[in-house]
Amino acid sequence: MSDDAYGATVAKRRLSRRLTELRRASGHTANHVCDLLDWGRGKVGRFEANHWKRPEMSDIRDLLRVYGVNDEDRAELEGLAMKARIKPWWRDYSDVFENEFAGFENDAASIRVCMPLLVPGLLQTRDYAEAVLRVAPKPPVWRERATEARMRRQHILDRIDRTAPKLVAVITEASLMYRWGTKAERREQIDYLVKAAEHPNVELRIQRFADGPHRGLWSMIDIFDFEDDEPSVVFLESDTAIQEVTADDDVMAYVEGFSRSRDSALEPADTTQYLKYLGEQLE
Repeated sequence: MSDDAYGATVAKRRLSRRLTELRRASGHTANHVCDLLDWGRGKVGRFEANHWKRPEMSDIRDLLRVYGVNDEDRAELEGLAMKARIKPWWRDYSDVFENEFAGFENDAASIRVCMPLLVPGLLQTRDYAEAVLRVAPKPPVWRERATEARMRRQHILDRIDRTAPKLVAVITEASLMYRWGTKAERREQIDYLVKAAEHPNVELRIQRFADGPHRGLWSMIDIFDFEDDEPSVVFLESDTAIQEVTADDDVMAYVEGFSRSRDSALEPADTTQYLKYLGEQLE
């Protein structure tokens, strides 16, 4: 399985950063550039803040001309813009995704996720996802679309073109102990985790009740790491939104917290054995 949109979100982010660097190097202010190109005030600022969906090639070429970019850099930046213009599948789910979360997840070389109370979305069965979303204060149509989107997100783990991310997931025993659905459905979720852990690109660790209060994160956190020294992105999941964490100190705090959570959980092999034990209790 391949994905034509792989890299599009990171390309757009990198393009925004490079355009900011070029504008500053040219000595222009953002408003001055807008005036030179007869654009409305704020347009360049939106580009540089990555508040755009699909860059227009004519806009990019105008900016590169104003900044006096050489041929080599021009080719690089136009390539980024072309990549960023690809329409990914999640654009059709704007009612589900309010930001670039799905795109960064899609482009990540590695994903670190800690869900203290829930199984991560990338590892949920459809029945588990439906049970979780059923309590959301949203209409049934939205819940169905959110479930479809969640199942579609999971395809990244099965990509065979060397773009499948490395997933390191820390879960808790609590996430598997809710009385939802039937015993068979709950056992299916546990069996699904056991099978997922067999994948070479999946590292799964569980924090048990028996080990006491876990050390590390209590928040639901996703950390996305990328190739080519692209800065990592952290998202915090709450009851009402998935919010990007932007402050460097906060990003570092969550990264360090994840490391503590991972270290306090069972090793992958022990996790698999414990999951099998939990599954047996539902037979």
